[in-house]
Amino acid sequence: LLNATHQVGCQSSISGDTGVIHVVDKEEDLRWVLTDGPHPPYMILLDGSLFNRRVLLQLKGTSRVSGLAVAAAKPSPPQGFSPGLQCPNDGFGVYSKDYGPQYAHCNSTVWNPVGSGLSYEDFDFPIFLLEDANETQVIKQCYQDHNVPRDGAGPEYPLCAMQLFSHMHAVTSTVTCMRRSSIQSTFSLNPEVVCDPLLDYNVWSTLHPINSSGKVDPDKEVIIVATRIDSHSFFWNIAPGAESAVSSFVTHLAAAEALHKAPDVQLLRRNVMFTFFQGETFDYIGSSRMVYDMEKDKFPLRLNNIHSFIELNQVALRNDSVLWMHTDPVSRKNESIQGQVENLLQILSNSSTGANVTLQEVGYSQPLPPSSFQRFLRAQHIPGVVLTDHRASFHNRYYQSMYDTPENIGVEYPEGLSPEETLEYVTDTAKSLAEVATVVARALYQLAGGASNTSAIQADPKTVARMLYGFLIKMNNSWFQSIIKPDLKVILGDVPQHYVAVSSPVNTTYLVQYVLANLTGTVVNLTKEECLNPEKTPNTEKEMYEYAWVQGSLDPNSTSRVPFCVRSTVRLSKALSPAFELRQWGSTEYSTWTESRWKDIRARIFLVASKELEMITLAVGIVILIFSLLATYFINAKADVLFSLPRDSGAVAY
Repeated sequence: LLNATHQVGCQSSISGDTGVIHVVDKEEDLRWVLTDGPHPPYMILLDGSLFNRRVLLQLKGTSRVSGLAVAAAKPSPPQGFSPGLQCPNDGFGVYSKDYGPQYAHCNSTVWNPVGSGLSYEDFDFPIFLLEDANETQVIKQCYQDHNVPRDGAGPEYPLCAMQLFSHMHAVTSTVTCMRRSSIQSTFSLNPEVVCDPLLDYNVWSTLHPINSSGKVDPDKEVIIVATRIDSHSFFWNIAPGAESAVSSFVTHLAAAEALHKAPDVQLLRRNVMFTFFQGETFDYIGSSRMVYDMEKDKFPLRLNNIHSFIELNQVALRNDSVLWMHTDPVSRKNESIQGQVENLLQILSNSSTGANVTLQEVGYSQPLPPSSFQRFLRAQHIPGVVLTDHRASFHNRYYQSMYDTPENIGVEYPEGLSPEETLEYVTDTAKSLAEVATVVARALYQLAGGASNTSAIQADPKTVARMLYGFLIKMNNSWFQSIIKPDLKVILGDVPQHYVAVSSPVNTTYLVQYVLANLTGTVVNLTKEECLNPEKTPNTEKEMYEYAWVQGSLDPNSTSRVPFCVRSTVRLSKALSPAFELRQWGSTEYSTWTESRWKDIRARIFLVASKELEMITLAVGIVILIFSLLATYFINAKADVLFSLPRDSGAVAY
């Protein structure tokens, strides 16, 4: 990965990096690699519990290490592990030298105290993750058979070695790689692009339909409820994000369903916009793009239409069922904003009455945690609240790491359940998040002008349980299969991950889109042709609604499905940083993250002979080559003698 000033991550040389395997199960084993071992460079098989900043910086500072294969720690490290920054998205939120300088750079609150920053270091050797215990065992067995030191002395040849391939085409920074790609695209008929911007799509929908190609009237007020749907870890394409992303967007989806089911929802005088931002891990890609589009009149809403803002951040690891309400102390110095924020806080607190959730306000002097709301505040003062399970620093000890798994938020299932039973099993976490969704839905109802009793507004724990299973355990399940388009069934992989990537939309975006449509849309009586071409069908109001022909559930009496048409207000909007639209690749205002292209990522293990044997083999080969050349020369020179035809003896007379 690259940004405006740096490259981060790891890579191999263009031909791959090779080293003799050495297993490091404890820190004392590093001495052999760093000083004592006679056969450098080494390819280390590192126990996951030792994968930390102190150890990696030791390995980074030596030429005796050619690569690293990390065996994932099981169970997760009890002390916590976060390769992210202690101050996530620093410099791209609202706080700066011009706005709340006392809060800038996490001066008052270190949000991610266990953050090591490993994901933002640059390593000049490849680092691979081994999730399969069988692969780890094969490497260890090869090491045991050939590489174990004997009585303090080095092992004898042949030795077991490993070669890792992960060469990256881009170097230095986004500025450099985008300039090279741009030149190639301009002057070459077959351009070789070396990096791509991180991009995807935001998912959004509204309670009342709006014209997607028009503009909302300036006097119309809209409440935005938002969350992020992406995560990250040190390793590419491994981003479970259970607490950092999934807990919040699942709660958000459940709240949207609960509000849509309110009996008098169509009578509410204010609209509600449900927004799911992509790329927020990388300096707020999705939210900064939506704000930019609103400012440039490229979005149906303008900033002035926003009545208030509620964001769901990390919400699964609550202590004593307490949910904390964070606000911006700087904008609250404005009397008008202060009054609106106090009203927002009061409505949220009242909405928790009777629920197993207690909402408490954070101290007035504490800034907002890292959140999409900060990007909106950079553009305009807006009353808003960020809901989290932490008062100050994160409760999540595995923020932006491969260990932010279902187990981290207590999603556990009894043994012996079938996949269908597991899908429907309501865990304690599902019940807990449903309570939060209920509170949010009730608050949104009141903010939108609802006057009826809110006790009927209730999020469904079964829906939350299904979503947790689908987004954390197994995407390829019967429910997800039934709510997506037939041509999208290939996106349903077994292991969910929520990295934003460069090819879009990614699986998470598609699934959030169709889950939201399923929960908030309506089934309409249209044929397949009418559903796929609503502009040709009368009374479909194509500008107001989106239509999707989905697979449907399996017919219980056959193996075929029963498809149907869903009408909803769910839409996608681009989540590409404005820096790339403006060609400002060195921007400090917008995200500049790009991902390098590569040819292939692979590994192999094999036996290597000693240097002496290799030299002898080379010398013998050279001798044989020289002898062959000499033999060929002399044979060619004497060819007329060696290969001459016998003389004709002439005719014989009788």
